[in-house]
Amino acid sequence: MTQPKAAGWKPRTQAVHAGARRSQYGEMAEAIYLTQGFAYPTAEAAEDRFLKAGDDEFVYARYGNPTVAAFEDRIATLEGTEDAFATASGMAAVSGALTAMLRAGDHVVSSRALFGSCLYVLEEVLARFGVEVTFVDGTDLDQWRAAIRPGTKAVFLESVSNPTLEVIDLEAVADLAHTAGALVIVDNVFATPVFSRAVSLGADVVVYSATKHIDGQGRCLGGVICGTRDFIRGTVEPYMKHTGGAMSPFNAWVLLNGLTTMDLRVRAQAATAQRLAEGLARHPALTRVLYPGLADHPQHDLAMAQYGSGGTVVALDLRGGKEAAFRFMNALEIVLISNNLGDARTIATHPATTTHQRLPDAQKAHLGITPGLIRLSVGLEDGDDLLSDLSAALERCGG
Repeated sequence: MTQPKAAGWKPRTQAVHAGARRSQYGEMAEAIYLTQGFAYPTAEAAEDRFLKAGDDEFVYARYGNPTVAAFEDRIATLEGTEDAFATASGMAAVSGALTAMLRAGDHVVSSRALFGSCLYVLEEVLARFGVEVTFVDGTDLDQWRAAIRPGTKAVFLESVSNPTLEVIDLEAVADLAHTAGALVIVDNVFATPVFSRAVSLGADVVVYSATKHIDGQGRCLGGVICGTRDFIRGTVEPYMKHTGGAMSPFNAWVLLNGLTTMDLRVRAQAATAQRLAEGLARHPALTRVLYPGLADHPQHDLAMAQYGSGGTVVALDLRGGKEAAFRFMNALEIVLISNNLGDARTIATHPATTTHQRLPDAQKAHLGITPGLIRLSVGLEDGDDLLSDLSAALERCGG
C-alpha cells in the first residue's frame, strides 16, 4: 500500500502516520520485517537491484530494510529534512555523520561542552586519522568566529549541552559556519524532535540518540542522522553500509511506536521538569539549579526563543560535593540511579563518576561538572511524588 502524504500535517500527526508502509494485508501496526536479506525473482533482477535499488527496494539489512525505512521516513518528515539514515545507536549516528564526510587534513570546530563519548570521537578518533579539531566555549560567539576559518569542513555542537545545559545560539553559529562554507552538524538530543527548530535555524545535519526520548521507555538502542538527500544517500549511506552501523528492524519497530507517543511524553516531562526546577531552586542543600526554563539561567531567553521550553533535564549541584551527591542519590526512593535520559522513569546520574568520568579534573571544572553535580532526567511520574522524593533525599543527605 502507498505511504501516506504527510505534507502539511502537524507534527503530532506526522509522528503517528508519516512513512507508514502497509503490506497487502492492511495491518494497523507497522510490520516487523525480520530478515537479513531479500529474494529476487531472477538473476537479472538481482543484478539490476545491485546496480541501483529503487525507492522501495532492498538488498541487504545492513543497507536498508522496510521497517527501518519507515522509521527513517517518519523522523525525517518530523525533523523537516529530506532524508534520514537510522543507525545502531546514538553514538553510531554521531561518529557516522562526522567520519563519513571527513578525511585527513580537514578542520572541524566543536563546542567543548559535550557528552563524554562525543568528546572521545572528536579528541581521539578524528585526531588519530589526521582531522584537526578546534574546541571553543559554545556560548561564546567570538570564540566561534575566531576558530572558524576558510576551509573549515564542519562545525559540531550539542544544541543543549550534556550535562550542564548550556544553550548555544544555533542560528548565529550556523551563519558563521555557512559564511566559511562549513557544514553544521547538531546533536539535538536534549532539544528533542518535539522542541527542535534546528533545520530552520541553520543546521545542515541533525543527529539523535533515538535511545532517549524517541523510544522514551528504556527498551532499545538506536540513532538517526537527518539531512539532505545528497548527504544521507551520497555521503552517509555508503560509509554506514560498509562499516556496519545499521539499525535492527526490531529496534526500528520499537522506535516507530515510540514516535507515536513522543510529543505527549516529552511535553509532560518538560512541564514536570519546570515544576521541579522551580520547587528546588532555593533549597539550602543546593548551590545551584541549572534549567533553561528558569529565568536565572544564563541562556534562558535564547532557550525560550529557540525551543519554547526548558526541556526534560534538570541539573542539581549539591553543596557537599561527591559525598553529598552520593548520599542524596542513595536516599532516593522513586528516582532511579542510571546513566540514560529521556526515559519514562526519572533518572539521577552523577556525571563526574560516570558519563564524563574519563575527563581530567581540570576539564571537568572548566565545563562546570563539579563533584556535586547531579543530572536529573525527568520522567512521567506524578510531579508531587517526585518533588517529595527529591526534597526528602536532600534533607536526608544533610541539606
